[in-house]
Amino acid sequence: MTQTPLKFYVPEPSGRPGQETDFSYLRLQPAGAARKPPIDIAPYDTRDLAMGLIRVLDDEGNAQGPWAEDPPDDELLRRGLRAMVKTRIFDARMVIAQRQKKTSFYMQCLGEEAIAIGQSLALREGDMHFPSYRQQGLLIAQDYPLFDMMCQIFSNDQDPLKGRQLPVLYSVPEKGFFTLSGNLGTQMPQAVGWAMASAIKGDTRIACGWIGDGATAESDYQTALLFAHVYRAPVILNVINNQWAISTFQSVAGGEGITLAARGIGSNLASLRVDGNDFLAVHAVSRWAAERARSNHGATLIEWVSYRAGPHSTSDDPSKYRPADDWSRFPLGDPIARLKDHMLKRGIWSEQEHQELQKACEAEVVAAQKKAEAHGTLATGRTSSVATMFEDVYKDMPVHLRRQRQELGV
Repeated sequence: MTQTPLKFYVPEPSGRPGQETDFSYLRLQPAGAARKPPIDIAPYDTRDLAMGLIRVLDDEGNAQGPWAEDPPDDELLRRGLRAMVKTRIFDARMVIAQRQKKTSFYMQCLGEEAIAIGQSLALREGDMHFPSYRQQGLLIAQDYPLFDMMCQIFSNDQDPLKGRQLPVLYSVPEKGFFTLSGNLGTQMPQAVGWAMASAIKGDTRIACGWIGDGATAESDYQTALLFAHVYRAPVILNVINNQWAISTFQSVAGGEGITLAARGIGSNLASLRVDGNDFLAVHAVSRWAAERARSNHGATLIEWVSYRAGPHSTSDDPSKYRPADDWSRFPLGDPIARLKDHMLKRGIWSEQEHQELQKACEAEVVAAQKKAEAHGTLATGRTSSVATMFEDVYKDMPVHLRRQRQELGV
């Protein structure tokens, strides 16, 4: 009997350079079609929401469906739009700064601004985020000084972290932004552990973990799901599916034929798949998940469907592995344009206000950059003092380090 030879299968994206991407794999649903369950729903009963797609804004900018029934007020929408515009301008300026050799490295969140900002504005002061490296919007939404962020990027003499972290790996725990690690996946069990500790202490604060589609293949992620389920941790587990992990398509992390949210069902977690380019959907779902956590109903896993509009980092060239016009053709659009259109339609915003917002944010970012660069950049050589490498590490500095410090003359 002749046996058919085995074949090794490697997932491939539906578009490569010179070939238009077929985005039908996203399995989109109309805005307003997804139901909004009670916060005490059993995790298994969210399986339709894990396989579908929660959307609020339709293609004409109208808010639709049950997730739109308790909308954010006008002022919060303005805050959200301002933070998204400022984040995009900040990113653009820092990419240019990297090209000018003022910093070694930068990672922008172009096309994903609504996710971090929408969730930040849905949570409370004191909640703790364990971010990945595209959540700068968490800080900008809270008006954290751009100057401090830029000094960290430039590693200059005003760097709050004294040159000990790679650019964009911020640490601002007082703003609910836990120290960022470049080792992806680790922040998820950390978020779950922090949330468990909050529950043990009888606190009211919750945690939020952040991860990309590629890093869901890490074993740390599976550990986080297990502990979140077993101990009903008050945590929101955010998976940003921006379709690409550097040059690796999301299907290699298990996104082909099934959603990344569906993994949560198998781990007995309430799981939702959401339009991450829809600010209203992000805010509504984040509020729902936060209320669920605070009411002791357990963790929620959310897959945010978005698109990484730019390169993975300033070291990447996406034209080598995907069509150059992919983002312009992505069916969920631009999150800033979509929120702007909704606000225009409701009469709470105008084109003139938007132009004024753009100019104001540009001026704010430019002023912060000028001030930060005055304290040094990689190009000027005025970086964080080597003397600081000996500080804040040991309670009592060892003799050999004291000797080395003396040899350096610092």
